[in-house]
Amino acid sequence: MSITTDPQFPPAPMVRPFPEPGRGLAHCYRELHLAANGTAEQKKALGDLRMLPRPWDPTSIREPRLRRELWTWLDHVVAWLNVEYVWDVIGIIPPCWPQHPHLVHEIAVLADQRRRAGLGFTSDALEEWHRYCLPAFAERLRTRLKDHCEDGHSDWPARGRYNRHSAENALQQRDTAFSNDEALVKPTRRDPSETLRLHLVDTGHLTTEVVDLETGEILDDHNE
Repeated sequence: MSITTDPQFPPAPMVRPFPEPGRGLAHCYRELHLAANGTAEQKKALGDLRMLPRPWDPTSIREPRLRRELWTWLDHVVAWLNVEYVWDVIGIIPPCWPQHPHLVHEIAVLADQRRRAGLGFTSDALEEWHRYCLPAFAERLRTRLKDHCEDGHSDWPARGRYNRHSAENALQQRDTAFSNDEALVKPTRRDPSETLRLHLVDTGHLTTEVVDLETGEILDDHNE
């Protein structure tokens, strides 16, 4: 089959594949899959599941090489999004996205959602990504960036307000407000007759105990 060429429009694929995460991230995803769907033995072998790196939450990745791999993958995803889904310049993700924490957080989630949608055996998840995830991200991008960073990275417009929020006098004022509120609120005490209690029954020894949910005290039901 011959390819018709035009010097102005050189041959190129109509669409480009979604960038695949690297080997380290792929290993993370395998472990997360086991954490969610594996056997009890497999989950135990993973150790503390709360410590597993989650690529959609960059702060959960603490190993330097893996973190760098994540940034590289997200940069490829940004380039892919800008080519495949952006037509007007207003929707372009700026090249300075690593200097925008709000974009770093959102792009990580957007990339993970797209990766998962592409693994589905039906088009449902990808339709959801097209219908909700991507448009919502694009709208927040326009709302937050506005016309900043069009000709280069702009300094954080809210820096002055953030500095005032973090100033020592502002911290002291908030702490005083917290203390005043704490002093004015009186703790509520339950009527002893309304105390919630849980009965524990040991059918093996035919004994019954009562746990006072207010104090945690274990009471003998026969002493009630």
